[in-house]
Amino acid sequence: MTDLLASTPSLVQERRLVTEIPGPRSRELMERRAATVSSGVGTTLPVFVERAGGGVIRDVDGNSLIDLGAGIAVVNVGNSAPKVVRAVQEQVATFTHTCFMVTPYEGYVAVCEELARVTPGDHEKRTALFNSGSEAVENAVKIARHATGRQAIVVFDHAYHGRTNLTMALTAKNMPYKHRFGPFASEVYRVPMSYPFRDAPGMSGAEAADRAIRQIETQIGAANVAAVLIEPIQGEGGFVVPATGFLPAVAQWCREAGAVFIADEVQTGFCRTGDWFASDAEDVVPDLMTLAKGMAGGLPLAAVTGRAALMDAVHTGGLGGTYGGNPVACAAALASIETMREQDLAGAARAIEDTMVPRLHALGEHTPAIGDVRGRGAMIAVEIVRQGTTEPDAALTAQVARLCHAEGVVVLTAGTYGNVLRFLPPLVIGQDLLNEALDVLEAAFAAATTPVQSAG
Repeated sequence: MTDLLASTPSLVQERRLVTEIPGPRSRELMERRAATVSSGVGTTLPVFVERAGGGVIRDVDGNSLIDLGAGIAVVNVGNSAPKVVRAVQEQVATFTHTCFMVTPYEGYVAVCEELARVTPGDHEKRTALFNSGSEAVENAVKIARHATGRQAIVVFDHAYHGRTNLTMALTAKNMPYKHRFGPFASEVYRVPMSYPFRDAPGMSGAEAADRAIRQIETQIGAANVAAVLIEPIQGEGGFVVPATGFLPAVAQWCREAGAVFIADEVQTGFCRTGDWFASDAEDVVPDLMTLAKGMAGGLPLAAVTGRAALMDAVHTGGLGGTYGGNPVACAAALASIETMREQDLAGAARAIEDTMVPRLHALGEHTPAIGDVRGRGAMIAVEIVRQGTTEPDAALTAQVARLCHAEGVVVLTAGTYGNVLRFLPPLVIGQDLLNEALDVLEAAFAAATTPVQSAG
């Protein structure tokens, strides 16, 4: 079989603008998009991609943009990692689908074996594969409820867990995720998250956990809780990193209360935070984990991995789905995980943090609008506020993002208040591109925050 990479010139790793952003061809395609695609599907940056890989995206007008989004933390190994490309080509030529529930295949089993190896804890584990993060979360809730015989699910302020009906109920933010889509699933309860930038000064992780646990016990009752579901670092909520000690305290309470501790590592998993999983940083061992995004190099694949007793508690046929664990996606996942190991992409994520965080702190020292710099590994954010306050400044956040886009750097926004710039570069991005992107970001902040001088 002809190797795609052998027959196609490599993608030059540079930022290069040959037209305005978006260019004329992208504008043409946006007109076609408007005529055929639901306006309910948003677009962050209206450039149409022709090719992508490493740390760059090349659009149909020939512009090459630096990618600090990675398809929202999906292409950790890059958009066209060689091992992933070869594995997908080989699998497509063999078979694309049989449905694992009808006639199984080895790739599905091999992915489950890998997930048992790389996820936290040395206990016996089982896995079920699905298509998306939302689907994984829904199934984790099903498993927890079935295994415990309880119904209540505890989630946190600023959480994001998906766009299906149940996961909208689990998600905290109304716009754009929940507005006018109800009624939502019941028996979902929300408690305060540890949010160091917005908590009382000096509040420890243990104190924040005690605050949440008191609310669970008084408003829900420990005996009613099937599961506590939490992102170890919140994603759409603004890359909120809980204070040290918060996650272990919540996990310990779950063990004592007989509740299932579910870590939603859809965005944080697969080396993104400088460990294989964000739970690893404090040696937290979840009962169940929901996984997706970075697992399969851009192909749709998700999983619930957890304690064998919980995963096997569900009756045969209670878990599954027509496309869950598609063989092509499984091949991509196996190649992605191999790439992560061989290239030490957890170490690459830590190197990205070592580059980004000092520069962002330095930028914050002379940019009063930057209220907080936070994150871990290659999951970094700045929270933007009105000078001298903690009041969110969503307008300035959007302006800085637009200026970066115009100069060929893909950045994303996030946060309950829309005032967080988040950075999720592919873990294979070059340091030169990363530094150039930070140069563009610094210039964008300078342009957005410098008062305009009036003539005369």
